[in-house]
Amino acid sequence: MEAPQKVLMNTRVMHKTKSRISVKNYAFIILEKMLQIMVLLFVLFPIVWIILTAFKSSTDAYSTSLLFKPTLDNFRTIIAPPYSVGPLFRNSIIISFATVGIAIPLAIMASYVFSRYTFRGSNSLLVYILMTQFIPAVVIVMPFYMLFRNLGMLDTKAALITVNLSVALPYAIWLLKGFVDALPKEIEEAALIDGCTQLQMLRHVVFPLIAPGAITTAGFVFVGAWNEFLYAMILSRTTSSMTLTIGLMNTLGPRGVIWEYMSAVGLLVMIPVFLLSLTIRKHFVQGLTMGGVK
Repeated sequence: MEAPQKVLMNTRVMHKTKSRISVKNYAFIILEKMLQIMVLLFVLFPIVWIILTAFKSSTDAYSTSLLFKPTLDNFRTIIAPPYSVGPLFRNSIIISFATVGIAIPLAIMASYVFSRYTFRGSNSLLVYILMTQFIPAVVIVMPFYMLFRNLGMLDTKAALITVNLSVALPYAIWLLKGFVDALPKEIEEAALIDGCTQLQMLRHVVFPLIAPGAITTAGFVFVGAWNEFLYAMILSRTTSSMTLTIGLMNTLGPRGVIWEYMSAVGLLVMIPVFLLSLTIRKHFVQGLTMGGVK
């Protein structure tokens, strides 16, 4: 009789232990979900508030009420003078796409060279390229200003594109090098045996294989050029080269920051980034994981 009792007692103890573990697991899961919701609210709250304020009137903009009559007057105002964000939006599009269009092809070729060829000083040069990312923008903005002033390039889109390339190109080279490193060399050797030249092999073999990584890198470069503010503020003077981020500063009025106008401009700044994220999301995860696998 003692053996069955011991078995019964052990079974009860096991059930109690399992129930305690399950309760702890449930508590941990609930706590984790609560933390996730808090982080999500912390991240999304400013974005949602900007979107709501962009459609509020001047009276409702200073109210915390979520019930208001939406209006498009803010967008009509910022498009018309003296704000005129239309040209600024066009400048941002031109500068950002030009930066991507120049940086990505150059970065692909440079990253391939650094990945596949070893020459004297290649490692040092790669480190120097990386070191440029640690220089604060405020340190080099004045040398750029003096350079472009002497060249007669102040207040031009070419100056902003050049400055953006100085920031985006080193970053793109390092990011794309990881994608090229992940490619097996045997594929390139087979292409060369089949009669491809180096340029043909790079175009028809290497680029299609690293396309997800190139698209991911292009997305980062575009966002960096689109959100750039300091260089655009120093190097541009008129609407011929000012970007949309500078338009946010123009919403300052006699009564301080005109929040409904700033929110409207801020919404225009966010829309292209949102659309870009939706477009490249299929390639984003694949591109990020591709560069980390060897």
